[in-house]
Amino acid sequence: MKAARLYEYDAAMNVELKIEDVPPPTINGPDEVVVRVGAAGLCRTDLHIIEGVWKDIMDQDGSLLPYIMGHENAGWVEDVGSNVKSVKPGDAVICHPLRTCGICLNCHYGHDMYCEHGQFPGLGLNGGFAEYFLTNERSLIKLNTNIAPLDVAPMADAGITAYRAAKRAAGLLRPGAYCAVLGVGGLGHIALQCLQEISGCRTIAIDREPGAQQLAKDLGADFVLDGGPNVIEEVKQITGGGAHVVIDFVGELGVENICWKMLRQGGEMIVVGYGGKIEIPTLELVANEIKIGGSLVGDYTELVELMELNADGKVKMHYSQYKLEDINTAIDDFKHRRFTGRGVIVP
Repeated sequence: MKAARLYEYDAAMNVELKIEDVPPPTINGPDEVVVRVGAAGLCRTDLHIIEGVWKDIMDQDGSLLPYIMGHENAGWVEDVGSNVKSVKPGDAVICHPLRTCGICLNCHYGHDMYCEHGQFPGLGLNGGFAEYFLTNERSLIKLNTNIAPLDVAPMADAGITAYRAAKRAAGLLRPGAYCAVLGVGGLGHIALQCLQEISGCRTIAIDREPGAQQLAKDLGADFVLDGGPNVIEEVKQITGGGAHVVIDFVGELGVENICWKMLRQGGEMIVVGYGGKIEIPTLELVANEIKIGGSLVGDYTELVELMELNADGKVKMHYSQYKLEDINTAIDDFKHRRFTGRGVIVP
């Protein structure tokens, strides 16, 4: 099969993935499933993998390379293990990014993303930037008959990560409250749509890119700001003192230290993007009773919920499509923000 493989890490990202012919994956366990990839989302985590940010976590001795990235996958079931009952060859599916065991306490609680024995195709083992990839039955959700894998693949990670953050925010926001969304990219534009469906809050979308600003307007954000030097004051003026919730989908480049300053007293900042370092005087935390917490990828049931919103046409993924052989162009375009929404790789 054709696959795009990473051969070395480079903080400057001056390396390219190599398109090669490699043996396709095969069933090795009774619960495993081989998926023919219909589409695979390109994620900022993929850029961080190339940069070596994840090396100490997923590849301490360097033995993983070369390997196939790609953790936002959808396609069609190609082959199944002997115990697989819920899907069959030919079924269209989206894949929760984590292969979970189903028997640890976290799995029994429904917290799939905390699975004690979880494996992450595309992040530590071969993923979906290829014609086929291997996962297990527990990760699969069958798609509605009118939904194409191409239209939803990035929702496997970007979508449920945004949905989880929006769902958490919705629990904190009464009707008329304000939620600021920093970064209207592959995740932020999904969060905006989710907030509108599950919360009565007013949304403030903030992004420096004109294309992202226009997308936010098209999606119905109540306010759209360009993230200029006066953005904190602009947010406080709009909200009458600060946002009730701020969701940071950037998490680096200094944005992480702007976001908490937008909060009103008692507000909460939800950090989704990463790479930077938050610095805040403890007096600010205490005197204003603000809260700062991270938000990981959503669990299996949250992906089911998101697929229902998508099937009803309430939450849609905006994307640019690339062929597998053009993956390095896609990565470069993503790095330089030449497209709005998500990049999707199609084998």
